[in-house]
Amino acid sequence: MADRKLALTERRRSRLRYQLKMKSGGRVRLSIFRSGRHIYAQVIDDKAGRTVAAASSLEKAMRDELKTGADKDAAAAVGKLVAERALAAGVSAVVFDRGPYLYHGRIKALAEAAREGGLSF
Repeated sequence: MADRKLALTERRRSRLRYQLKMKSGGRVRLSIFRSGRHIYAQVIDDKAGRTVAAASSLEKAMRDELKTGADKDAAAAVGKLVAERALAAGVSAVVFDRGPYLYHGRIKALAEAAREGGLSF
């Protein structure tokens, strides 16, 4: 059961990653990872093979201001922080890589906060 579920997750992730690669136009990607307790975001330059900016709900400043790392408020805070860091690094246009997750809840909150923070996608 777990093997089948993992295989389906990997299939969704690779299908989305392929679509992003075809449509990205050379832009860097904003990749999301969501666990049961925290949320993580990275702006990745695939051509150079490096991470341009990153933020997570595990950071010290985030843990102090948030009551938990697994809700929409935490996702929104991470979205704003990763947008600030990406803009400071000179990146304003990204392609949104939601991974195998549906675009709702915490993923949607992070994306909207990143857009409000100045990233365009």
